[in-house]
Amino acid sequence: MSRFDGKVVLISGGARGMGETHCRGIVAEGGKVVISDVLDTEGQALADELGDNAVYTHLDVTKEDDWNSAVKLAVDTFGGLNVLINNAGIVNFGTLDSYTEKDWSLIIGINLTGAFLGIKAAAPELVKNETSSIVNISSTAGMQGYAALHGYTASKFGLRGITKSVAMELGSQGVRVNSVHPGGIRTPMTDGLGLDSPGTPINRIGEPEEVTKMVLFLASDDASFSTGSEFIIDGGTLAGEGAVG
Repeated sequence: MSRFDGKVVLISGGARGMGETHCRGIVAEGGKVVISDVLDTEGQALADELGDNAVYTHLDVTKEDDWNSAVKLAVDTFGGLNVLINNAGIVNFGTLDSYTEKDWSLIIGINLTGAFLGIKAAAPELVKNETSSIVNISSTAGMQGYAALHGYTASKFGLRGITKSVAMELGSQGVRVNSVHPGGIRTPMTDGLGLDSPGTPINRIGEPEEVTKMVLFLASDDASFSTGSEFIIDGGTLAGEGAVG
């Protein structure tokens, strides 16, 4: 029996990058997936490739109606919802003298408010199951600060925080909530950021499939006693400072 037999998973930002590998992993392990994104062409192509166990829907994570529609699609198509993976996110940069209120509002809206709206929309269906899971994709920037990444850092710390408050609220109803904190991972979002030699103990950039393995563990019943916690997958970025050889 595969870990996701009989389970339905909704993934935001599922059309490419880490979200795509999460979608592929769920289906490979017997689950059904609702792929949601604003990249309609790529998302629909992925759903078509994955077949009857996948469906695509347009989702702007900042719009509550889009979230409600995505949850409804999961229920109408596959009969329920067991897992929410809040994967959608963006990054932007700017020193204090150049970073604008518009920059701040954009990234907080997508990375943090978007995840909150997803949790709010999914929760009524998740609590109907004996066990359910929410996995929030944060970052090492949810554990430490980075200069000129003010909005990104704030949003990822915020996502780490709401993970804990929702875990406290929904734990008695069978819903586990955890955050995943990747370091530099090879995705379209990190292209051009010079992460190929990150200077970490594992001196390379991570691959999306490596994050997927952790995400699928947390999404599955294998992580039945884990909630409200941070799971770091960063090649050792947060381990310390000094020579790495």
